[in-house]
Amino acid sequence: MRLEISCHDRVGLAKDILEVLERYGINLLAIDASNFGFIYLQFAEIEFDTLSELMPQLRKVEGVYDVRTVSFMPSEQKHYALKTLLKTLPDLVFSIDVKSRVRIVNESALMALELPEEEVIGELLNQWVQGFSFSRWITEPQVLAQATRVQIGSNEYIAEMLPLYLPDEQEEGESVMVGAVVSLKSAARVGKQFNALQSQTTSFETVLATSDKMKEVLQTAQRMAQLDSPLLITGETGIGKELMAKASHEASMRREQPFVAINCAALPDHIAEEELFGLHEDGELKKRGYVDEAKGGTIFFDEIAEMSSAAQVKLLRLLQDGSFRHIGGGQEIKADIRIICSTQKNLAELCQTGEFREDLYYRINVLNYHIPSLRERKQDIIPLTEMFLEHYSQQLSSPTRRISLQCRDVLLSYAWPGNVRQLKNAIFRAVSMHSGGNELEAEQLKLPSYAEGFGYFDNEFEGSLDDAMKQFEAGLLRRLYPAYPSTRQLARKLGVSHTAIANKLRDYKITKKK
Repeated sequence: MRLEISCHDRVGLAKDILEVLERYGINLLAIDASNFGFIYLQFAEIEFDTLSELMPQLRKVEGVYDVRTVSFMPSEQKHYALKTLLKTLPDLVFSIDVKSRVRIVNESALMALELPEEEVIGELLNQWVQGFSFSRWITEPQVLAQATRVQIGSNEYIAEMLPLYLPDEQEEGESVMVGAVVSLKSAARVGKQFNALQSQTTSFETVLATSDKMKEVLQTAQRMAQLDSPLLITGETGIGKELMAKASHEASMRREQPFVAINCAALPDHIAEEELFGLHEDGELKKRGYVDEAKGGTIFFDEIAEMSSAAQVKLLRLLQDGSFRHIGGGQEIKADIRIICSTQKNLAELCQTGEFREDLYYRINVLNYHIPSLRERKQDIIPLTEMFLEHYSQQLSSPTRRISLQCRDVLLSYAWPGNVRQLKNAIFRAVSMHSGGNELEAEQLKLPSYAEGFGYFDNEFEGSLDDAMKQFEAGLLRRLYPAYPSTRQLARKLGVSHTAIANKLRDYKITKKK
């Protein structure tokens, strides 16, 4: 039970209020007083009838204006605000006394020490933090704020020490040191903060690569970034193709010029030419195209396989001639750009089926590299998880958690069809829905059931096994048939009769495009 008493400040007021409480046998637990004409009282819960009698009696005390119940005391609000702040800080925070014993410790620090709070409070800070003598520093004649490198086990931190002073009641204007606040930042976090201040660009340094496969890709990408020829980046969805394209731009001689990304699936036929090259009317430029916007820089065609046939023709002309015209304009303009494309599909197969222009394919596939899927480079999974866990914990002001052993097993055994994007989203969801605990558990990731080679478990499949087999068979024949000169050769490849293949091609209406 808490009461707020608005009153006039006078000598003896508190004594009169306490006498009223004593008459009702109320044991006071806490009292707060402010300089704004309020006194706050906290005591154990009492019956409603007793409270109904108590409040009028308190209002009769000389100098009291009003009495009402409140939910919290001012000191409680400050205490819980500080506690919440310390709990959500990703940095390790300790408050120590003049003997360098720990008095307050936040959750991030307890997680780093892997100890419960009761085993840390009252102990010397140097028991865990090595590389700086807190007891020597705090007893110096003049204690000044300091920053230095320290270690907890094998982990390195940047420590900031701030002395803590309280006003000296004996000497006006003087203060007494009562301890210090010690804040520890990981070296990685300090580096990230510095880099964020220095630049907002994406570079190859921001691409995490622990596995040999990804390291090899990065080496190839860095070499190709220096060249000006068209580049094709292949890889599954969510693997980070645009990230690599941006990094290639930042590592090139064109880094000071624009990087323009185009979603090919969202480039309609009827405005493709206008969007790419701009519109010229009545002797002046009415609309700038993507090529104009990227002048001197890089154009990134994301998912080039989704580009319409009409747009493919426009892009081919640009690559062949190295120049373009605005729609409605008569002047040839030299295109000073580098072109980077990406796709998750097999462009060679699409060329065989006529879905992608073969001449365009050879134009954009001058330089190329393939980004392996996440399941092909499992060494990167845990480091990526830890990086995303730290990033989103800081972004959402949540303590950074460890990954439980069971969660590690699930992360490494899952097929990750959505690759890095799926992992990133899973970690964001787990951090944003965090409700306590020091470890990231597997069930918090909420991963959909998926089996490599089979796909997501489908509870809503309709049809028969025969229907599913026919769908698979038709898809296989559509992919293979264009690669074989005759149905007889295709029949030999699949180990069936020529008649069977001819009938199936006819049933599925599969023909070679001329």
